[in-house]
Amino acid sequence: MLETESYDCPYCGEPAEAVLDLSGGDQSYIEDCPVCCRPIIFDLQVHDDEWMLSVRSENE
Repeated sequence: MLETESYDCPYCGEPAEAVLDLSGGDQSYIEDCPVCCRPIIFDLQVHDDEWMLSVRSENE
């Protein structure tokens, strides 16, 4: 199950999109911002058919 979600980089504020694989359940991983290349921490929570994505900088 793949979903796309828009987010704003916590460093530069630029909008971007993440492709999420919901079949893996709850996940935490790091991807670099496609604009400023700084590391963003993605926290994905999956509960039944609902999910929530939060993004944060390394210092939060």
